Amino acid sequence: LGVVFGLSLVYFITSTFKQEERMVRDRNLLQVQEHEQPIMWKVKFSSGNSSQLSNQCRNSVQGKLLITDELGYVCERKDLLVNGCCNVNVPSTKLYSCDSCLPNGCCSIYEYCVSCCLQPSKQHLLERFLNRAAIAFQNLFMAVEDHFELCLAKCRTSSQSVQHENTYRDPIAKYCYGEYPPELLPV
Repeated sequence: LGVVFGLSLVYFITSTFKQEERMVRDRNLLQVQEHEQPIMWKVKFSSGNSSQLSNQCRNSVQGKLLITDELGYVCERKDLLVNGCCNVNVPSTKLYSCDSCLPNGCCSIYEYCVSCCLQPSKQHLLERFLNRAAIAFQNLFMAVEDHFELCLAKCRTSSQSVQHENTYRDPIAKYCYGEYPPELLPV
């Protein structure tokens, strides 16, 4: 019985110290960073010849039917090239498409939200959002390194897109890149 008690005590002490280390590490990550590494806005995109393998693109990955690449093109998944870029020679591929998006910056399709957000004209809107974001959101969005990552993060559904923790503010247009969340629905 003494051995079991001793082992339990040792386990309790080590797990407490590990938890304290994690809390300190998390606290350090959440500290507001002095904008040492500002977002690198990719305002001028040059599409070039996207079929070259040397031109690698990141893309939104998750879409079942549609994909958005970091250049702002939306294409069908079948039109995605091996380098991750959309094939710009396909007529259905669109640049900076805001299909399914409302004037408030909320869209019903995630890929169109990201593409619309990548428009160079949206840079000022996104900068204003970052400047006015609450500290918790600012830390989240300061972790992104460029315009594409910011749009990916901003368009994902978040607590700003829901009301009462279980209902979308706008059940149709739930992916938002705008400064403000959608209006609350009447109760």
